Amino acid sequence: MSAGERAKAKAEQVVGRTVRKAAHALRKETLAAKGAALETRGRMRGAKERAKGPFER
Repeated sequence: MSAGERAKAKAEQVVGRTVRKAAHALRKETLAAKGAALETRGRMRGAKERAKGPFER
């Protein structure tokens, strides 16, 4: 997993978590769902990159 891809995945997780928590505080459920989706996408990107790592040698 390259450092750039790892950074992108972590950035998506952090931004998604921040959006989700802010939206919950403002009672904006649609925006909270979008933040949760972004956070999940970051997690899946990280998992995909971790799974790819050992096989690409």
